[in-house]
Amino acid sequence: MSLDLLFHPSSVAVIGASRTPGKVGHDILAGLVRDGFAGTIVPVNPAAETLLGLPCYPNLAAWGGKIDLAVVVVPNELALAAVEESVGAGAGAIIVITAGFRETGPEGLNREKKMVDLCQRRGVRLLGPNCLGLINTQNRLNASFAGALPEPGGISIFSQSGALCTAMLDLAAGRHLGLAKLVSIGNKADISEVDLLSYLAHDPQTRVIVGYLEDIATGNNFIKAAEEAATLKPVIILKSGTTAAGLKAAASHTGVLAGGDTAYGAAFKRSGGVRADTFDALFDYATALSMQPLPKGNRVLIITNAGGPGTMAADAVEKAGMVVAELDRNTATALRARLPKAASVGNPVDVLGDADPARFVTAIEAAQDDPAVDAILVILTPQAMTRPAETAIAIAGALNGSKPVVATFMGGHDVMPGRQELAAAGLPDYESPERAVSALRGMVEYAAWKQRPPRLVTRFRVNRRRVERIISRRQRTGVLQLGEVKGKDILGAYGFKVQDGALANSAEEAMEIAERIGFPVAMKIVSPDVIHKSDMGGVMLNLANAEAVGDAYELMMLKIRKRVPGAFIEGIYIEQMAQKGLEVIIGMSRDPQFGPMLMFGLGGIFVEVLKDVSFHLAPVTEDEAIAMLKSTRSYDMLEGRRGQKGVDITAIASGLQRISQLTTDFPQILELDINPFIVGESGSEPVVADVRMSLAPLTEEEK
Repeated sequence: MSLDLLFHPSSVAVIGASRTPGKVGHDILAGLVRDGFAGTIVPVNPAAETLLGLPCYPNLAAWGGKIDLAVVVVPNELALAAVEESVGAGAGAIIVITAGFRETGPEGLNREKKMVDLCQRRGVRLLGPNCLGLINTQNRLNASFAGALPEPGGISIFSQSGALCTAMLDLAAGRHLGLAKLVSIGNKADISEVDLLSYLAHDPQTRVIVGYLEDIATGNNFIKAAEEAATLKPVIILKSGTTAAGLKAAASHTGVLAGGDTAYGAAFKRSGGVRADTFDALFDYATALSMQPLPKGNRVLIITNAGGPGTMAADAVEKAGMVVAELDRNTATALRARLPKAASVGNPVDVLGDADPARFVTAIEAAQDDPAVDAILVILTPQAMTRPAETAIAIAGALNGSKPVVATFMGGHDVMPGRQELAAAGLPDYESPERAVSALRGMVEYAAWKQRPPRLVTRFRVNRRRVERIISRRQRTGVLQLGEVKGKDILGAYGFKVQDGALANSAEEAMEIAERIGFPVAMKIVSPDVIHKSDMGGVMLNLANAEAVGDAYELMMLKIRKRVPGAFIEGIYIEQMAQKGLEVIIGMSRDPQFGPMLMFGLGGIFVEVLKDVSFHLAPVTEDEAIAMLKSTRSYDMLEGRRGQKGVDITAIASGLQRISQLTTDFPQILELDINPFIVGESGSEPVVADVRMSLAPLTEEEK
């Protein structure tokens, strides 16, 4: 159902319009009148004949016309009747400002559901309840109690918090940022962030989408809508409520490491959304992305009139994962000829403390022409001879729009005239080099996402039927923890290499298996009650003969029964020792909102100690799998450094892709760890040394 009548109504009714200034019903009506909404405005209040010079009606039936948009501001016990009245008058969209619904408990939730059911049956879109309303500057529609209509512009905002809507309006005004639309989504009973992303993606007035969210109810729909929007224009999201408090405990390494915030980060990475970590960053990014072109790469040139701030900026650039650009030789030569001898023409380019506006212009023009520079940061500090306002005007006049330029006019009173000129000229200005660099990083990451190759997900030939049988049998019996034996059966069916092995239930059987598969062998306890086998004495390696295997069997059983009394023991798995190689972990934890989330990191005992891991939502492409590896600090170890040979990176990426396919095919798999996954040199085949999986129980319908 379209949102057109929400944003472009020809008639608006305010049900609960008030004659008392300061009341919400009065302020919303006053905003519609004051800010010049050109359509028909219908106040509804049974106790008044006129309001703000408009005829007032006791109900919509008394007015007798058709309503496009109704704004409901009556007490919550009367809201359902007001919604019914609006639907009867032909409303295509309804905004329920009133609070007191699901946020208050079961009774309020029941009232909210009745409203939603009514609207959905009649094809009416509902915004709220418990919201601030909305603004559309294009048609001067201010159906909110947020204050005066902002200046028109290209930024559209949606927020789950009404209070933050007003803060965003104030901040946007202070930064001279014009707005297209502002929407308070409140309880999201019907219209959610997904609807708004889809609508604003195709809204010609919106150039940048900014959102504040406290929860995302439908993860896959959010990713699809955000990706569609980000393909067309920048999407910047601040997501709160991402700590681990309240999350269920997880048994696997992957589950432990995939904290509450991780899935959201992976979702924004997948969808191309620029994630802001703070309220300031939200508008830092919006300012840069709405005012400047996207960079072609990550090489940043710093121009400054002070050495210290230039060094701070260079540090921030490197910490942000960008590159301090090396000037082209011709650029450096030209700058030496035009700047004072004492000036530095490296990077940062130091135009010296006595720089006049012309020196800044010289450096900017040279940087814009340099093919080795992708983005420019201009820093000004107030010296006795500095002319901030004139410099700001000169800088703005020198820009040709070929590369993004951001500024940091550091200081307070003395640089304020310059900052005002920068804002008037549409040039992003930040209080510190670090904030300016952070904004550039957001631009670089978004530009890189826009330039990404098409997503081509590989589908491997696998034995899906075998996996179906194993999972079905385990779910029916209620044994939902899969240890090494069944876990390796499943992975083998999906193309992973597993060593020869078998389960033994006596020392004699263990010796026979070892003789058959060949020495040396590894022995591991198989029990759903023993999670960390090494810690409990449940792993023994490099056993070289049958006698050692028999002794190890008896000793292991003794240790486990002593350390984990009452544990259910399926047996001891006897397996050929794997080749030597680098131990890594690849795994999956299924997020309730976004689905399977893949993990990569160093394996063995180091995974939870170092916590050098990366995550990505499934399904993954080969490029995305390799990017997961590159995003870890241990990637140098994978490539090989200082005489050490590297490992087969594409083989690890293939393993991640196979897990991606497995866990996408089987949503019954909740968590999966392959730890360690032993990887050798290029051309060798990695080996699954150990695996653990957990399954979801059957639902009542499946039983």
